[in-house]
Amino acid sequence: MTALWGLLRKETYHITRDRRTLAVILLIPVLQVIIFGYAIRTDVQDVRLAIVDPAPDAATLALRGRFAATPTFRIVAVVSRAAELDSLFQRGIAQEAIVFERAFAEHLGGAGAQLQVITDATEPNTGSLLQAYALTVIQGYERERQRSSPGVRIVPAVSMRFNPTRRSSNLFVPGLMAFVLTLISSLMTAISLTREKETGTMETLLVSPLRPWQIIVGKVAPYLAIGFISVVGVIVEARLVFGVPLRGSLLLLLAEGLLFILMSLALGILISARTASQRVAMLGAAVGTMLPTMLLSGFIFPLESMPAPLRAVSNVVPARWFVFVARSIMLKGVGLTYLWPQTLVLVAMAAALLALSVRAFHERLE
Repeated sequence: MTALWGLLRKETYHITRDRRTLAVILLIPVLQVIIFGYAIRTDVQDVRLAIVDPAPDAATLALRGRFAATPTFRIVAVVSRAAELDSLFQRGIAQEAIVFERAFAEHLGGAGAQLQVITDATEPNTGSLLQAYALTVIQGYERERQRSSPGVRIVPAVSMRFNPTRRSSNLFVPGLMAFVLTLISSLMTAISLTREKETGTMETLLVSPLRPWQIIVGKVAPYLAIGFISVVGVIVEARLVFGVPLRGSLLLLLAEGLLFILMSLALGILISARTASQRVAMLGAAVGTMLPTMLLSGFIFPLESMPAPLRAVSNVVPARWFVFVARSIMLKGVGLTYLWPQTLVLVAMAAALLALSVRAFHERLE
């Protein structure tokens, strides 16, 4: 019992003497409860809806007003031709579209007025919910009109784009690329550099003729290569094992993956420069990279179901932008013409993190 008591006291001392470690340990459960509580939701809000109304009339305007008055939907575009939907869907501006036929009001009687409900099924579960929400609004309007005109009838035709079979692997596999790269690049880099400080080998590097940026390059270059190989491996597995399509450019996807690896490596360097032990570095990397990647990137849970504060926070999560890019390239076949805003965000984040990490590491060495 004496030995056990001594071991407990020793471990407690090691944990409590490092205030950063203790703060992170206490902070993780609080963050998990808050983020999981708000991120894990089955309902979807703030749905981006596009309307195709080639000949507006009283009926189409009334039904459009129904969608606008519903808190679930937000009308982002009203166009006159269905061909304009391609750009809206590919850029992620619209998640769903309602396409009215011409003379919609005149056809409400008899065979019924026809309209299309087109849904982006990149996220299968979300796509099914969006389709159900839209049909509920349409059926509600139809029942209201039938009270005064019993012959009123609306015939909706539904379709799913980009993932018509609603396979969940098409949703998760592109997102897994961001998670795997975060694990290899950020977490492993942070632990590796911190281990050098704990074992005392960093002093050996300091007395060598190597400059700080050369030390960083030497330490992270292997992880850059491993990360790039991982990108290739995930793409091969996605195609051969899970049957996920690759409709866009392979070279563009590899380039975007390399950009995300550089950013993750810079984040790992920054974490290691600000921590003194592997334990703190591992916890910091878990809280700062892996947890946001899982919950706030759209990898598992749709961003539309989250409250506005969490959606705002997700804008600074690099994985959010990479997951969108990976899914757009693989499932929608989108090129840099449409993905340049997200790519520009990734470039800016990578440049900022690289500058901060090199500066922090240099200050730490001094």
